[in-house]
Amino acid sequence: MDFRSSEPAGALARGPRSEDVLPATATTAVKVVIVGGFGVGKTTLVGSVSEIRPLTTEETMTQAGVGVDDTAGIGGKTSTTVAMDFGRISINEQLVLYLFGTPGQERFWFLWRGLFEGALGAVVLVDTRRLEVSFDVIGRLEERGVPFVVAVNSFPDAPAYPVEELRGALDLPPSVPIVPCDARERSSGKDVLMTLMRYLQTIATTQEAS
Repeated sequence: MDFRSSEPAGALARGPRSEDVLPATATTAVKVVIVGGFGVGKTTLVGSVSEIRPLTTEETMTQAGVGVDDTAGIGGKTSTTVAMDFGRISINEQLVLYLFGTPGQERFWFLWRGLFEGALGAVVLVDTRRLEVSFDVIGRLEERGVPFVVAVNSFPDAPAYPVEELRGALDLPPSVPIVPCDARERSSGKDVLMTLMRYLQTIATTQEAS
């Protein structure tokens, strides 16, 4: 899904749209990364929840990726993120989240280091048809000590599993939230982000008490 602007270049000279301007009431800005394997819906999630026109770096998939990118289970996908997606959402009048979607292909993972820098937390988007593509993603977050929640994106033909079964398959501790998600729906994506914010608040409160 491509959210790049189709407005003429002259529109830039008129300045930002009113909806693109940061609310005057905003006092706190938080960086959040949206991660996951190839084709799990990261660009769709950022685009659906962003209150500004999202920035994407999607390019058409070509023969150059054949034999390099694992496209098993994602037939019909014609474009891919090669650098990052960027969006913004106001959780309330004071709190603003800056969303950075990472590329899913392993050959672009060298970009993750910069995208993780300064991130308060992460959302790991998973596809139950291809849980194995999430293992390395979760491992990298754990190595860097980035708190995260897991959002199970709902694809029409994806099998449904009990939460505890998914937790075991992904080798996650009981404290890490696992929530359902429809990356196409803004309300669903916002619920995921609110779950992350509550989880981060719980971690902060626990650390203060210890």
